[in-house]
Amino acid sequence: MTLDFTISAFIFPGQGSQSVGMGRDLAAAFPVAKQTFDEADSLLGFSLSNLMWDGPADELNDTVNTQPALYVHSLAAWRVLSHRFADLAPAALAGHSLGELSALAASGALTFADGLRLVRLRGELMKRAGELAPGSMAAILNLGIPELEKVCAEASRAGESVQVANDNCPGQVVISGSKPAVERAMELAKAAGAKRALPLAVSIAAHSTLMDSIQPEWDAAVDAVTMRDASAPIFGNVAARALVHADDLRADIRAQMQSRVRWTESVQGMIRSGIRHFVEVGSGNVLGGLVRRIDSSVTSQALGIPSDFEVL
Repeated sequence: MTLDFTISAFIFPGQGSQSVGMGRDLAAAFPVAKQTFDEADSLLGFSLSNLMWDGPADELNDTVNTQPALYVHSLAAWRVLSHRFADLAPAALAGHSLGELSALAASGALTFADGLRLVRLRGELMKRAGELAPGSMAAILNLGIPELEKVCAEASRAGESVQVANDNCPGQVVISGSKPAVERAMELAKAAGAKRALPLAVSIAAHSTLMDSIQPEWDAAVDAVTMRDASAPIFGNVAARALVHADDLRADIRAQMQSRVRWTESVQGMIRSGIRHFVEVGSGNVLGGLVRRIDSSVTSQALGIPSDFEVL
């Protein structure tokens, strides 16, 4: 197929899309991708690429490694794309959770190096928050956002809160917070008509108030980095609308730590702006599946392994 940039959005995956071997074939096939992995290894001071390509899986799945791994794979694929399409001009960009930082780097709002340092720190801070205040997350299937917000309010107690963390697509929402509150919310959600309530295998309550302990350090890091206006509109996770100005992008990244990822609204906003095709840059095709569940009239494709580039 031929990409029509005027109706194409490029989207960047978040945690959960990682797998051992990610990026290896891309680095072998394209020198610019290999250079990206080498640059990341040098900046981090250890071989992230070896961990990505050879594992072990439990070490790759540690959030301090997962987040930079996904970022580097996305930016390696983006650089291959940019190298092959000199006139690359996306109509929109977006990323899910940590993927928003990948989108910022792809847009030129952040340098590759600054983005990498931020995602590594993000993983370290979130891990620390999970150790200071262990929490949990759960996927709730087939219950609307308004109903789930009522459930979370009812399940929350003083010192034990739960909230909507990821509005991924209609029928798939993730809640996050203290373990007792999440457990209460799961039961209440099923009583309210949810098809299923599935606990996730995490101890970090991402996108919830349990991240409050590390918020000041995260804010300071985001404020300290050089942020430029984006070269293309970025649909922010928190704003769920097109952002271009550096101050707006910075605010969205800061707020994202304790706020809901409004993915459904972001995708709907991109479609209203004229987007008809979504390209998932990096690992896997999770976001493409969510996009098609949000609106089955649009198309999507993955762009993370060499064969993906051959179909362009």
